[in-house]
Amino acid sequence: MAYSDKFPLSLYIHIPFCTTKCSYCAFNTYTHLEHLIDPFVQALQREIEWVGRRGHRPVLHTIFWGGGTPSLLQKAQFAAIFASIRENFDVRPNAEITLEANPNDITRAYAEELRDVGFNRVSLGMQTAHAGELSLFRRRHNNDAVALAVNAFRRAGFDSLNLDLIYGFPHQTLESWADTLNQALALKPDHLSLYGLSLEDGTPMKTWVMRGQLPEPDDDLAADMYELACQRLAELDYDQYEISNWALPGKACRHNLQYWNNYSYVGVGPGAHGYAGGYRYATLLSPQRYIKAMSSDLDVDAKAYPWTPAVETFTQVDRDTEISETLIMGLRLIDTGIERQEFEDRFGEDLVSIHRAAFEKFADAGLVEIDSARVRLTERGKLLSNIVFRELV
Repeated sequence: MAYSDKFPLSLYIHIPFCTTKCSYCAFNTYTHLEHLIDPFVQALQREIEWVGRRGHRPVLHTIFWGGGTPSLLQKAQFAAIFASIRENFDVRPNAEITLEANPNDITRAYAEELRDVGFNRVSLGMQTAHAGELSLFRRRHNNDAVALAVNAFRRAGFDSLNLDLIYGFPHQTLESWADTLNQALALKPDHLSLYGLSLEDGTPMKTWVMRGQLPEPDDDLAADMYELACQRLAELDYDQYEISNWALPGKACRHNLQYWNNYSYVGVGPGAHGYAGGYRYATLLSPQRYIKAMSSDLDVDAKAYPWTPAVETFTQVDRDTEISETLIMGLRLIDTGIERQEFEDRFGEDLVSIHRAAFEKFADAGLVEIDSARVRLTERGKLLSNIVFRELV
């Protein structure tokens, strides 16, 4: 059993359907396939059943529905999937259950249905407050829709709400970013996720930049935007608990922490990734192939938990890899960093002794802070974290 399997498990559910594809998005998403949602739900239920039974009804403490656009599903479809989860997993009474949502999909009635069916946390893709920037992103909503969605969720009883924002993209200015940040803060979110734009292969935005239709993103300007956000959010008592995530007290995303602590999680749905039973795996990308695979009568006894017929790649994680991954992900946690005693309990060695030369060099350069309890990034280290991570791979 992997060390991370000693802790409660998390479940990630990938809903691959979208009405439109955002210009920056490289995730496994598909438009014009809404007619597959019902057979997809049935396939997803079967995958959940197989994983849960083979794992002997594992305990779940977080469930995260991502995509894609999970808010394209209706209450009855959510209810059917939740029934399969609760039948095949032991869901803790205080489990954090998050839905990623598009602001345009949210009405007061729908927000109440989401609350009734089992969600207690929501993440809205605001991205920016400016119409021209939303158009560049090919986003469907406007800023008024974000405010209406936040109000609908609050009135439905949601007390844990995240807003996603993007910075560092072509034509964005420091002033427009500051305004987006202020408009987001005016909505009083409990949590903010701020992502610097990454130009991904195969996306329209990268193509536009390569063709000269858009300017290259300015890394120095993006760094200024990040520093501005850090200062502004600190003034308002948002705790930066991870490089890209801020939360009010008690509102940190527990599902995020599952990833950053390198603990186990099961991924289901097309293109989902998982880490359980000492293996990292990924499922089939195509919704059609996924549905077909989960409709088959393959002999699941041939492979171990968490395998299902939808799994396409399946790699055992050795100890050295688990150590490297734990170091890199744990250093993203701004407050706690990596706790030395927990690391030693997990791997039988002190984390500093494993990479002593590297950590001493980083400490001398002012990139990491080392004390008897933990190792964590400094303020300077946050800005230059990739330098640290590259050496620890």
